[in-house]
Amino acid sequence: MARRIFVHVNSDIDIGGFMMPKAIRWKDGRIFNIETVTDFRPANSLAGRLPGDCYTVVIGGKTKYLYFERSGSRVPGCFGRWFVLVG
Repeated sequence: MARRIFVHVNSDIDIGGFMMPKAIRWKDGRIFNIETVTDFRPANSLAGRLPGDCYTVVIGGKTKYLYFERSGSRVPGCFGRWFVLVG
């Protein structure tokens, strides 16, 4: 069964408000630059907990999936968090 691993993501937000991930940083400090985003689609997080998005990205020439889970919190500045599925 796949499990979520939360990761740090460097991203840009353009003038239209679109968020574009640029790099993923693992907890151990390894950084993986995102070469391109090939697809974006709405996707609820696992078990339909919270609304979110799935980004299809290319890292090291390989297609990977990066998820953004929007926060259900009303805490100012808490927009959401990024994760990948492993396993």
